[in-house]
Amino acid sequence: MMKSVGVFKKIFIMAVFLSILLSILLWSNLGILSLDNIDIKTIPVKNKICYVNFNDERSNMNNKTELKMIYYITPTYPRPEQIPELTRLAHTLMHVPQIHWIIADDQPLCSEQVLSILKRTRLPFTHLSSPKPYLYRGGNFPRGVANRRAAVSWLHDNVQEGVLYFGDDDNTVDLQLFDEIRNTKKVSMFPVGLIGGFGVSTPIVNNGKVIGFFDSWPGSRKFPVDMAGFAVNIEFLSPSANMPYIAGHEEDRFLVSLGLKLQDIEPLAVNCSKILVWHTKTVKYKKPTLKVNIDKLDTDKYPNFVHLLKETSSLGMANLDPSTGTKLFVTRDRRTYDKLPGLH
Repeated sequence: MMKSVGVFKKIFIMAVFLSILLSILLWSNLGILSLDNIDIKTIPVKNKICYVNFNDERSNMNNKTELKMIYYITPTYPRPEQIPELTRLAHTLMHVPQIHWIIADDQPLCSEQVLSILKRTRLPFTHLSSPKPYLYRGGNFPRGVANRRAAVSWLHDNVQEGVLYFGDDDNTVDLQLFDEIRNTKKVSMFPVGLIGGFGVSTPIVNNGKVIGFFDSWPGSRKFPVDMAGFAVNIEFLSPSANMPYIAGHEEDRFLVSLGLKLQDIEPLAVNCSKILVWHTKTVKYKKPTLKVNIDKLDTDKYPNFVHLLKETSSLGMANLDPSTGTKLFVTRDRRTYDKLPGLH
């Protein structure tokens, strides 16, 4: 009798198992359980706070606590150049007082190599894992948006005052820039070298006020500037601040989302006449030739801009030629391209 019960149990269990197996196969054929029906692009990705250190452990740095903290946001992603470029940038930031380095890494795991660099600087830092959404995984652009969004979100949650600056891992920065952006009241702007067909991207300043922009790709942007060309006071960083996944328009839409007006902009770097940051890359830069007659430019009205063009040439970032080269223009109000006397 007991033997019959045991056999019945085995048969029953086997029947249940076969029923489940057949159901799975049937549902799969109908597409109910098929992975083909799952749109991987809609799967959300989650940011992670890998590590946060608020302590400045640099024994050689006399930190002046009365200085505003600079939050230096660096988006990065895994590639052969990632570690050497972060190492190079680290050795610049280690000389800056009152700075908190935020590295947002485009990978789902917390990189031990990136964390090692951050710890060795002995700087205050935040290490974030901020993978790009699956929707944008297929191409290189827009790059760095998920990273910057994650960093800004962290600032909203943890910081009330200070200055935000977006500094890519392949940028080169003069230490003077940190002294200047630290006093940003709303949004400050300044030239960035090695940008596009003009060799430089900059606001145009007249009598201490920004009146237009010099950038080789206006793109119907209200603020045609490079990501490294502005800093924001965190008190001006409204909850509505947003950066879109639109290649080429990340800076403009972010600044527009702040409610920024042209008259709010604070020009730095001697009224935007000097270059203190460069968009360097680990590839050879092709030097452009700019069609400009520098002697015909109005030095009384635009002395800072004339000085900047001469510096762009003297630093070897662009050639200046009155008869040949890239045609130049100044952008105003998004759609109007004004030619100054001397620009061709």
